[in-house]
Amino acid sequence: MKTLISGLLAATLALAASFTAFSASADDLEAIKSSGEIRIAMSGQYPPFNFVNEKNEVVGFDASIGTAIAERVGVKGTLVTTAWDGIIAGLLANKFDTVVGSMTITPEREKVVDFVGPYYHAGRAVFVNEASTVRKLDELKGKTLGVTLGETHEKWAREQGGWDVRTYKGLPELLMELKSGRVDAIVVDNIPVMVAVKETGEKVRRLETPDIDGGSVAIGIAIRKNNPELKAAMQKALDEMMADGSYEKIAMEWVGSDIR
Repeated sequence: MKTLISGLLAATLALAASFTAFSASADDLEAIKSSGEIRIAMSGQYPPFNFVNEKNEVVGFDASIGTAIAERVGVKGTLVTTAWDGIIAGLLANKFDTVVGSMTITPEREKVVDFVGPYYHAGRAVFVNEASTVRKLDELKGKTLGVTLGETHEKWAREQGGWDVRTYKGLPELLMELKSGRVDAIVVDNIPVMVAVKETGEKVRRLETPDIDGGSVAIGIAIRKNNPELKAAMQKALDEMMADGSYEKIAMEWVGSDIR
């Protein structure tokens, strides 16, 4: 079965072509400076990186990094939440100016967007319920895996084959589905789940998967192509944050370790 990612990517490539003339006409930094704000997109479904708190505010590591970069660029950072599977299309359609949403840098994505960073690194992991009898990855064959729609983990799970893949909006829903037994395992980035285990006591267990694809991946900040001035300004802001301790302070607050 062909992965959903390929269909989404094909549509995104087509959309990218339609925006080429617009993107090449002027650097987005000029428009951002003129408006006084940069619109920063994320799913809002990926704690502790980005999520909606009890005050209905979008917070987390990504949110803090994005707004800090905006401040150093000299504008206000306005946070926007949107469905992850359409987030690149939304960026190309000018619904927002950048994606600071824990997006893995891949060759496919680099065909349609440019990346600032990477601003952290993460690894793929497979988690099961603590009481599950599953100990090895091959024991999940014929069972049900949960993934976030549009993430690189979905593509990986579908390419492996041999199990039923179900897609969800984000980590909170995945953990609920795993806890209820509606999925036998979830395939996610390791850091958010380990934070959830520490903070909420989630009863999950990570499988030992030494040969799993994607042991460590670079996470970047997406912007539209043909924007060298915006890319340089954002990269400079990020580099300065990493040099002066601001990045580490944000990482310790939300993740509990320096994840650069």
